[in-house]
Amino acid sequence: MTPVTGRIPVLDVQPRVRDGELSAKAVTGEHLDITATVFREGHGAVAADVVLHDPAGRPAHRVPMTLVDEDADRWRATVVPDTEGPWTFRVEAWADPLESWRHDATLKIEADVDTELTLAEGALLHERAALGITSSDRREAVSAAVAALRDTLGSPPARLSAVTTPRVTAALGRYALRDLVTASRPLPLRVERRRALVGSWYELFPRSEGAVVQAGSRPVGGTLRSAAERLPAVAAMGFDVVYLPPVHSIGTTHRKGANNTLHAGPDDVGSPWAIGSRHGGHDAIHPDLGTEDDFRHFITTARELGLEVALDLALQCSPDHPWLTEHPEWFHHRADGSIAYAENPPKTYEDIHQLDFDGDPEGLYAEALRIVRHWMDLGVRIFRVDNPHTKPVQFWEWLIAELNATDPDVLFLAEAFTRRAMVHALAQAGFQQSYTYFTWKNTKRELTAYLPELAQDSADFMRPNLFVNTPDILHAYLQHGGRPAFEVRAVLAATAAPSWGVYAGYELCENTPLAEGTEDYLASEKYQLRPRDWALAETEGRTITPLITHLNRLRRLHPALQELRNLRLQSTDNDQILAYTKHVELPDGGTDLVLVIVNLDPHHAHEATVTCDPTALGLPADGTLKLRDELTGETYAWGESTYVRLDPAHQVAHVLTPAEGS
Repeated sequence: MTPVTGRIPVLDVQPRVRDGELSAKAVTGEHLDITATVFREGHGAVAADVVLHDPAGRPAHRVPMTLVDEDADRWRATVVPDTEGPWTFRVEAWADPLESWRHDATLKIEADVDTELTLAEGALLHERAALGITSSDRREAVSAAVAALRDTLGSPPARLSAVTTPRVTAALGRYALRDLVTASRPLPLRVERRRALVGSWYELFPRSEGAVVQAGSRPVGGTLRSAAERLPAVAAMGFDVVYLPPVHSIGTTHRKGANNTLHAGPDDVGSPWAIGSRHGGHDAIHPDLGTEDDFRHFITTARELGLEVALDLALQCSPDHPWLTEHPEWFHHRADGSIAYAENPPKTYEDIHQLDFDGDPEGLYAEALRIVRHWMDLGVRIFRVDNPHTKPVQFWEWLIAELNATDPDVLFLAEAFTRRAMVHALAQAGFQQSYTYFTWKNTKRELTAYLPELAQDSADFMRPNLFVNTPDILHAYLQHGGRPAFEVRAVLAATAAPSWGVYAGYELCENTPLAEGTEDYLASEKYQLRPRDWALAETEGRTITPLITHLNRLRRLHPALQELRNLRLQSTDNDQILAYTKHVELPDGGTDLVLVIVNLDPHHAHEATVTCDPTALGLPADGTLKLRDELTGETYAWGESTYVRLDPAHQVAHVLTPAEGS
């Protein structure tokens, strides 16, 4: 039997997705921890490096690892990939004979055991090390140390000291002697552009922007051109991505009416997700919204404002979609020959037909690829995928790989509110971002369990996007919490993860449900036009736009808020007060720190003692750090344990950063 363990055991290298079958994920500039268990028999010293190979296969970085858990023999190095593409990394470990000798020699000389023999062995080791030193000055320093070790006239402690001076240590460097070098197998790492990890998203319905709805008159919907007029305001709030629901034609058969009623009136506009009519299917624009030129104008306007456009990709059809007659083999058929509509028993969705990806996979896969490329040609580089969990994981793995092979900048966000196994499988299959269960995590107990799961447990393969609401998720917390609830959730989402999102109307604190106990909005924009008087709302102060704008500004200013894996919970003695830090090392050798403390109760003031890990804050010798509240401008003296009081009527959270001069 051939041993599977190397001479120096290198075990449990992370990140590793499906035992290395799939790539772990990172983006350029992201701080990624690589860890491994490294040890050897006996008491000899070991050391380890991470070796990264860039997309061209060249050795690009060698990063020393540090022993971070002596009991578990766990080593860690932080790497920062600087180029997009498919990387690989491995851990190299080796026996460190010089460090082993220094340790043993110190003990033996103190105990006066085998002193001369030990010093002679040290001389031989340093002599061997000197042979590998190319610099003459450094080689001479080590040779002088060898001579000192062999100088029997000197005292043993003095001879030992001669080889542990800073000059000799620097001359030897870290790689003077590496015995029994053992490497782990290479593991894949996919490095993508920063938008795959970092971004602020804003969802809007083009047909509502500029719409005119007046009693006694036929409603007139907005267009892509009128929606483009909203983009400067979206950009001014600091958003990076504007996301559009499907812009395709909408079927009329079984069209849903206002508030999802089963019978539509003549003026009901229907759900954008009921795709397809006589005007076309997934490659067509709804004639009421405009033309391809209007779509290009929207894209261009967004780009000029620094916004990217994400488009919904919903692979489903209305009963009027051309595919039903042109490709009936792409659908499930019932015993009576009819094409099955979507259902989640006992609920039925007669206005939607799901696709059968097993009837003609070759044809359907090719058509899906064509559709995505069609919108890419019109300027779309981000797709928010509706209900990807109702399609085979294998299909998404193929589609995303096919597209990213030629266009690695194209990103996919999975909207999958389903079982964890499927959410994780979709992320592992290639989705660059994922919706999460964040909208349903509102208590301290829920958040303290879930945020570390996102930041550490699944971070190697899944990048969360913390949407605070969606057109069909209005959580009870928002329904009953008023303006403070909207502020709390915005602070949490904008600071806890590098990507977050809002659906239009959030800044107005829209919180009227269709009925008590539901998460549906009254007068849902999914089924009807919903024009908003943005100017009037701003004039009357009915918005939290200033807070959202400020949060997005902080996200751009603070690199710590652009990282996922660096969230660390801190202790509080109140179940309504949540605290966490985000910390990152900067290229110039400095650090960036953000401490967030939130009152989760939108109705009542709460106080607590916040106890932080001193290393997380980087507390100075006097134990006090001056922190500035980025939401108010006030400065506080902060220690390891600090009292706070937050009254939602005035302030729901502290977002604290080191004050100048601290």
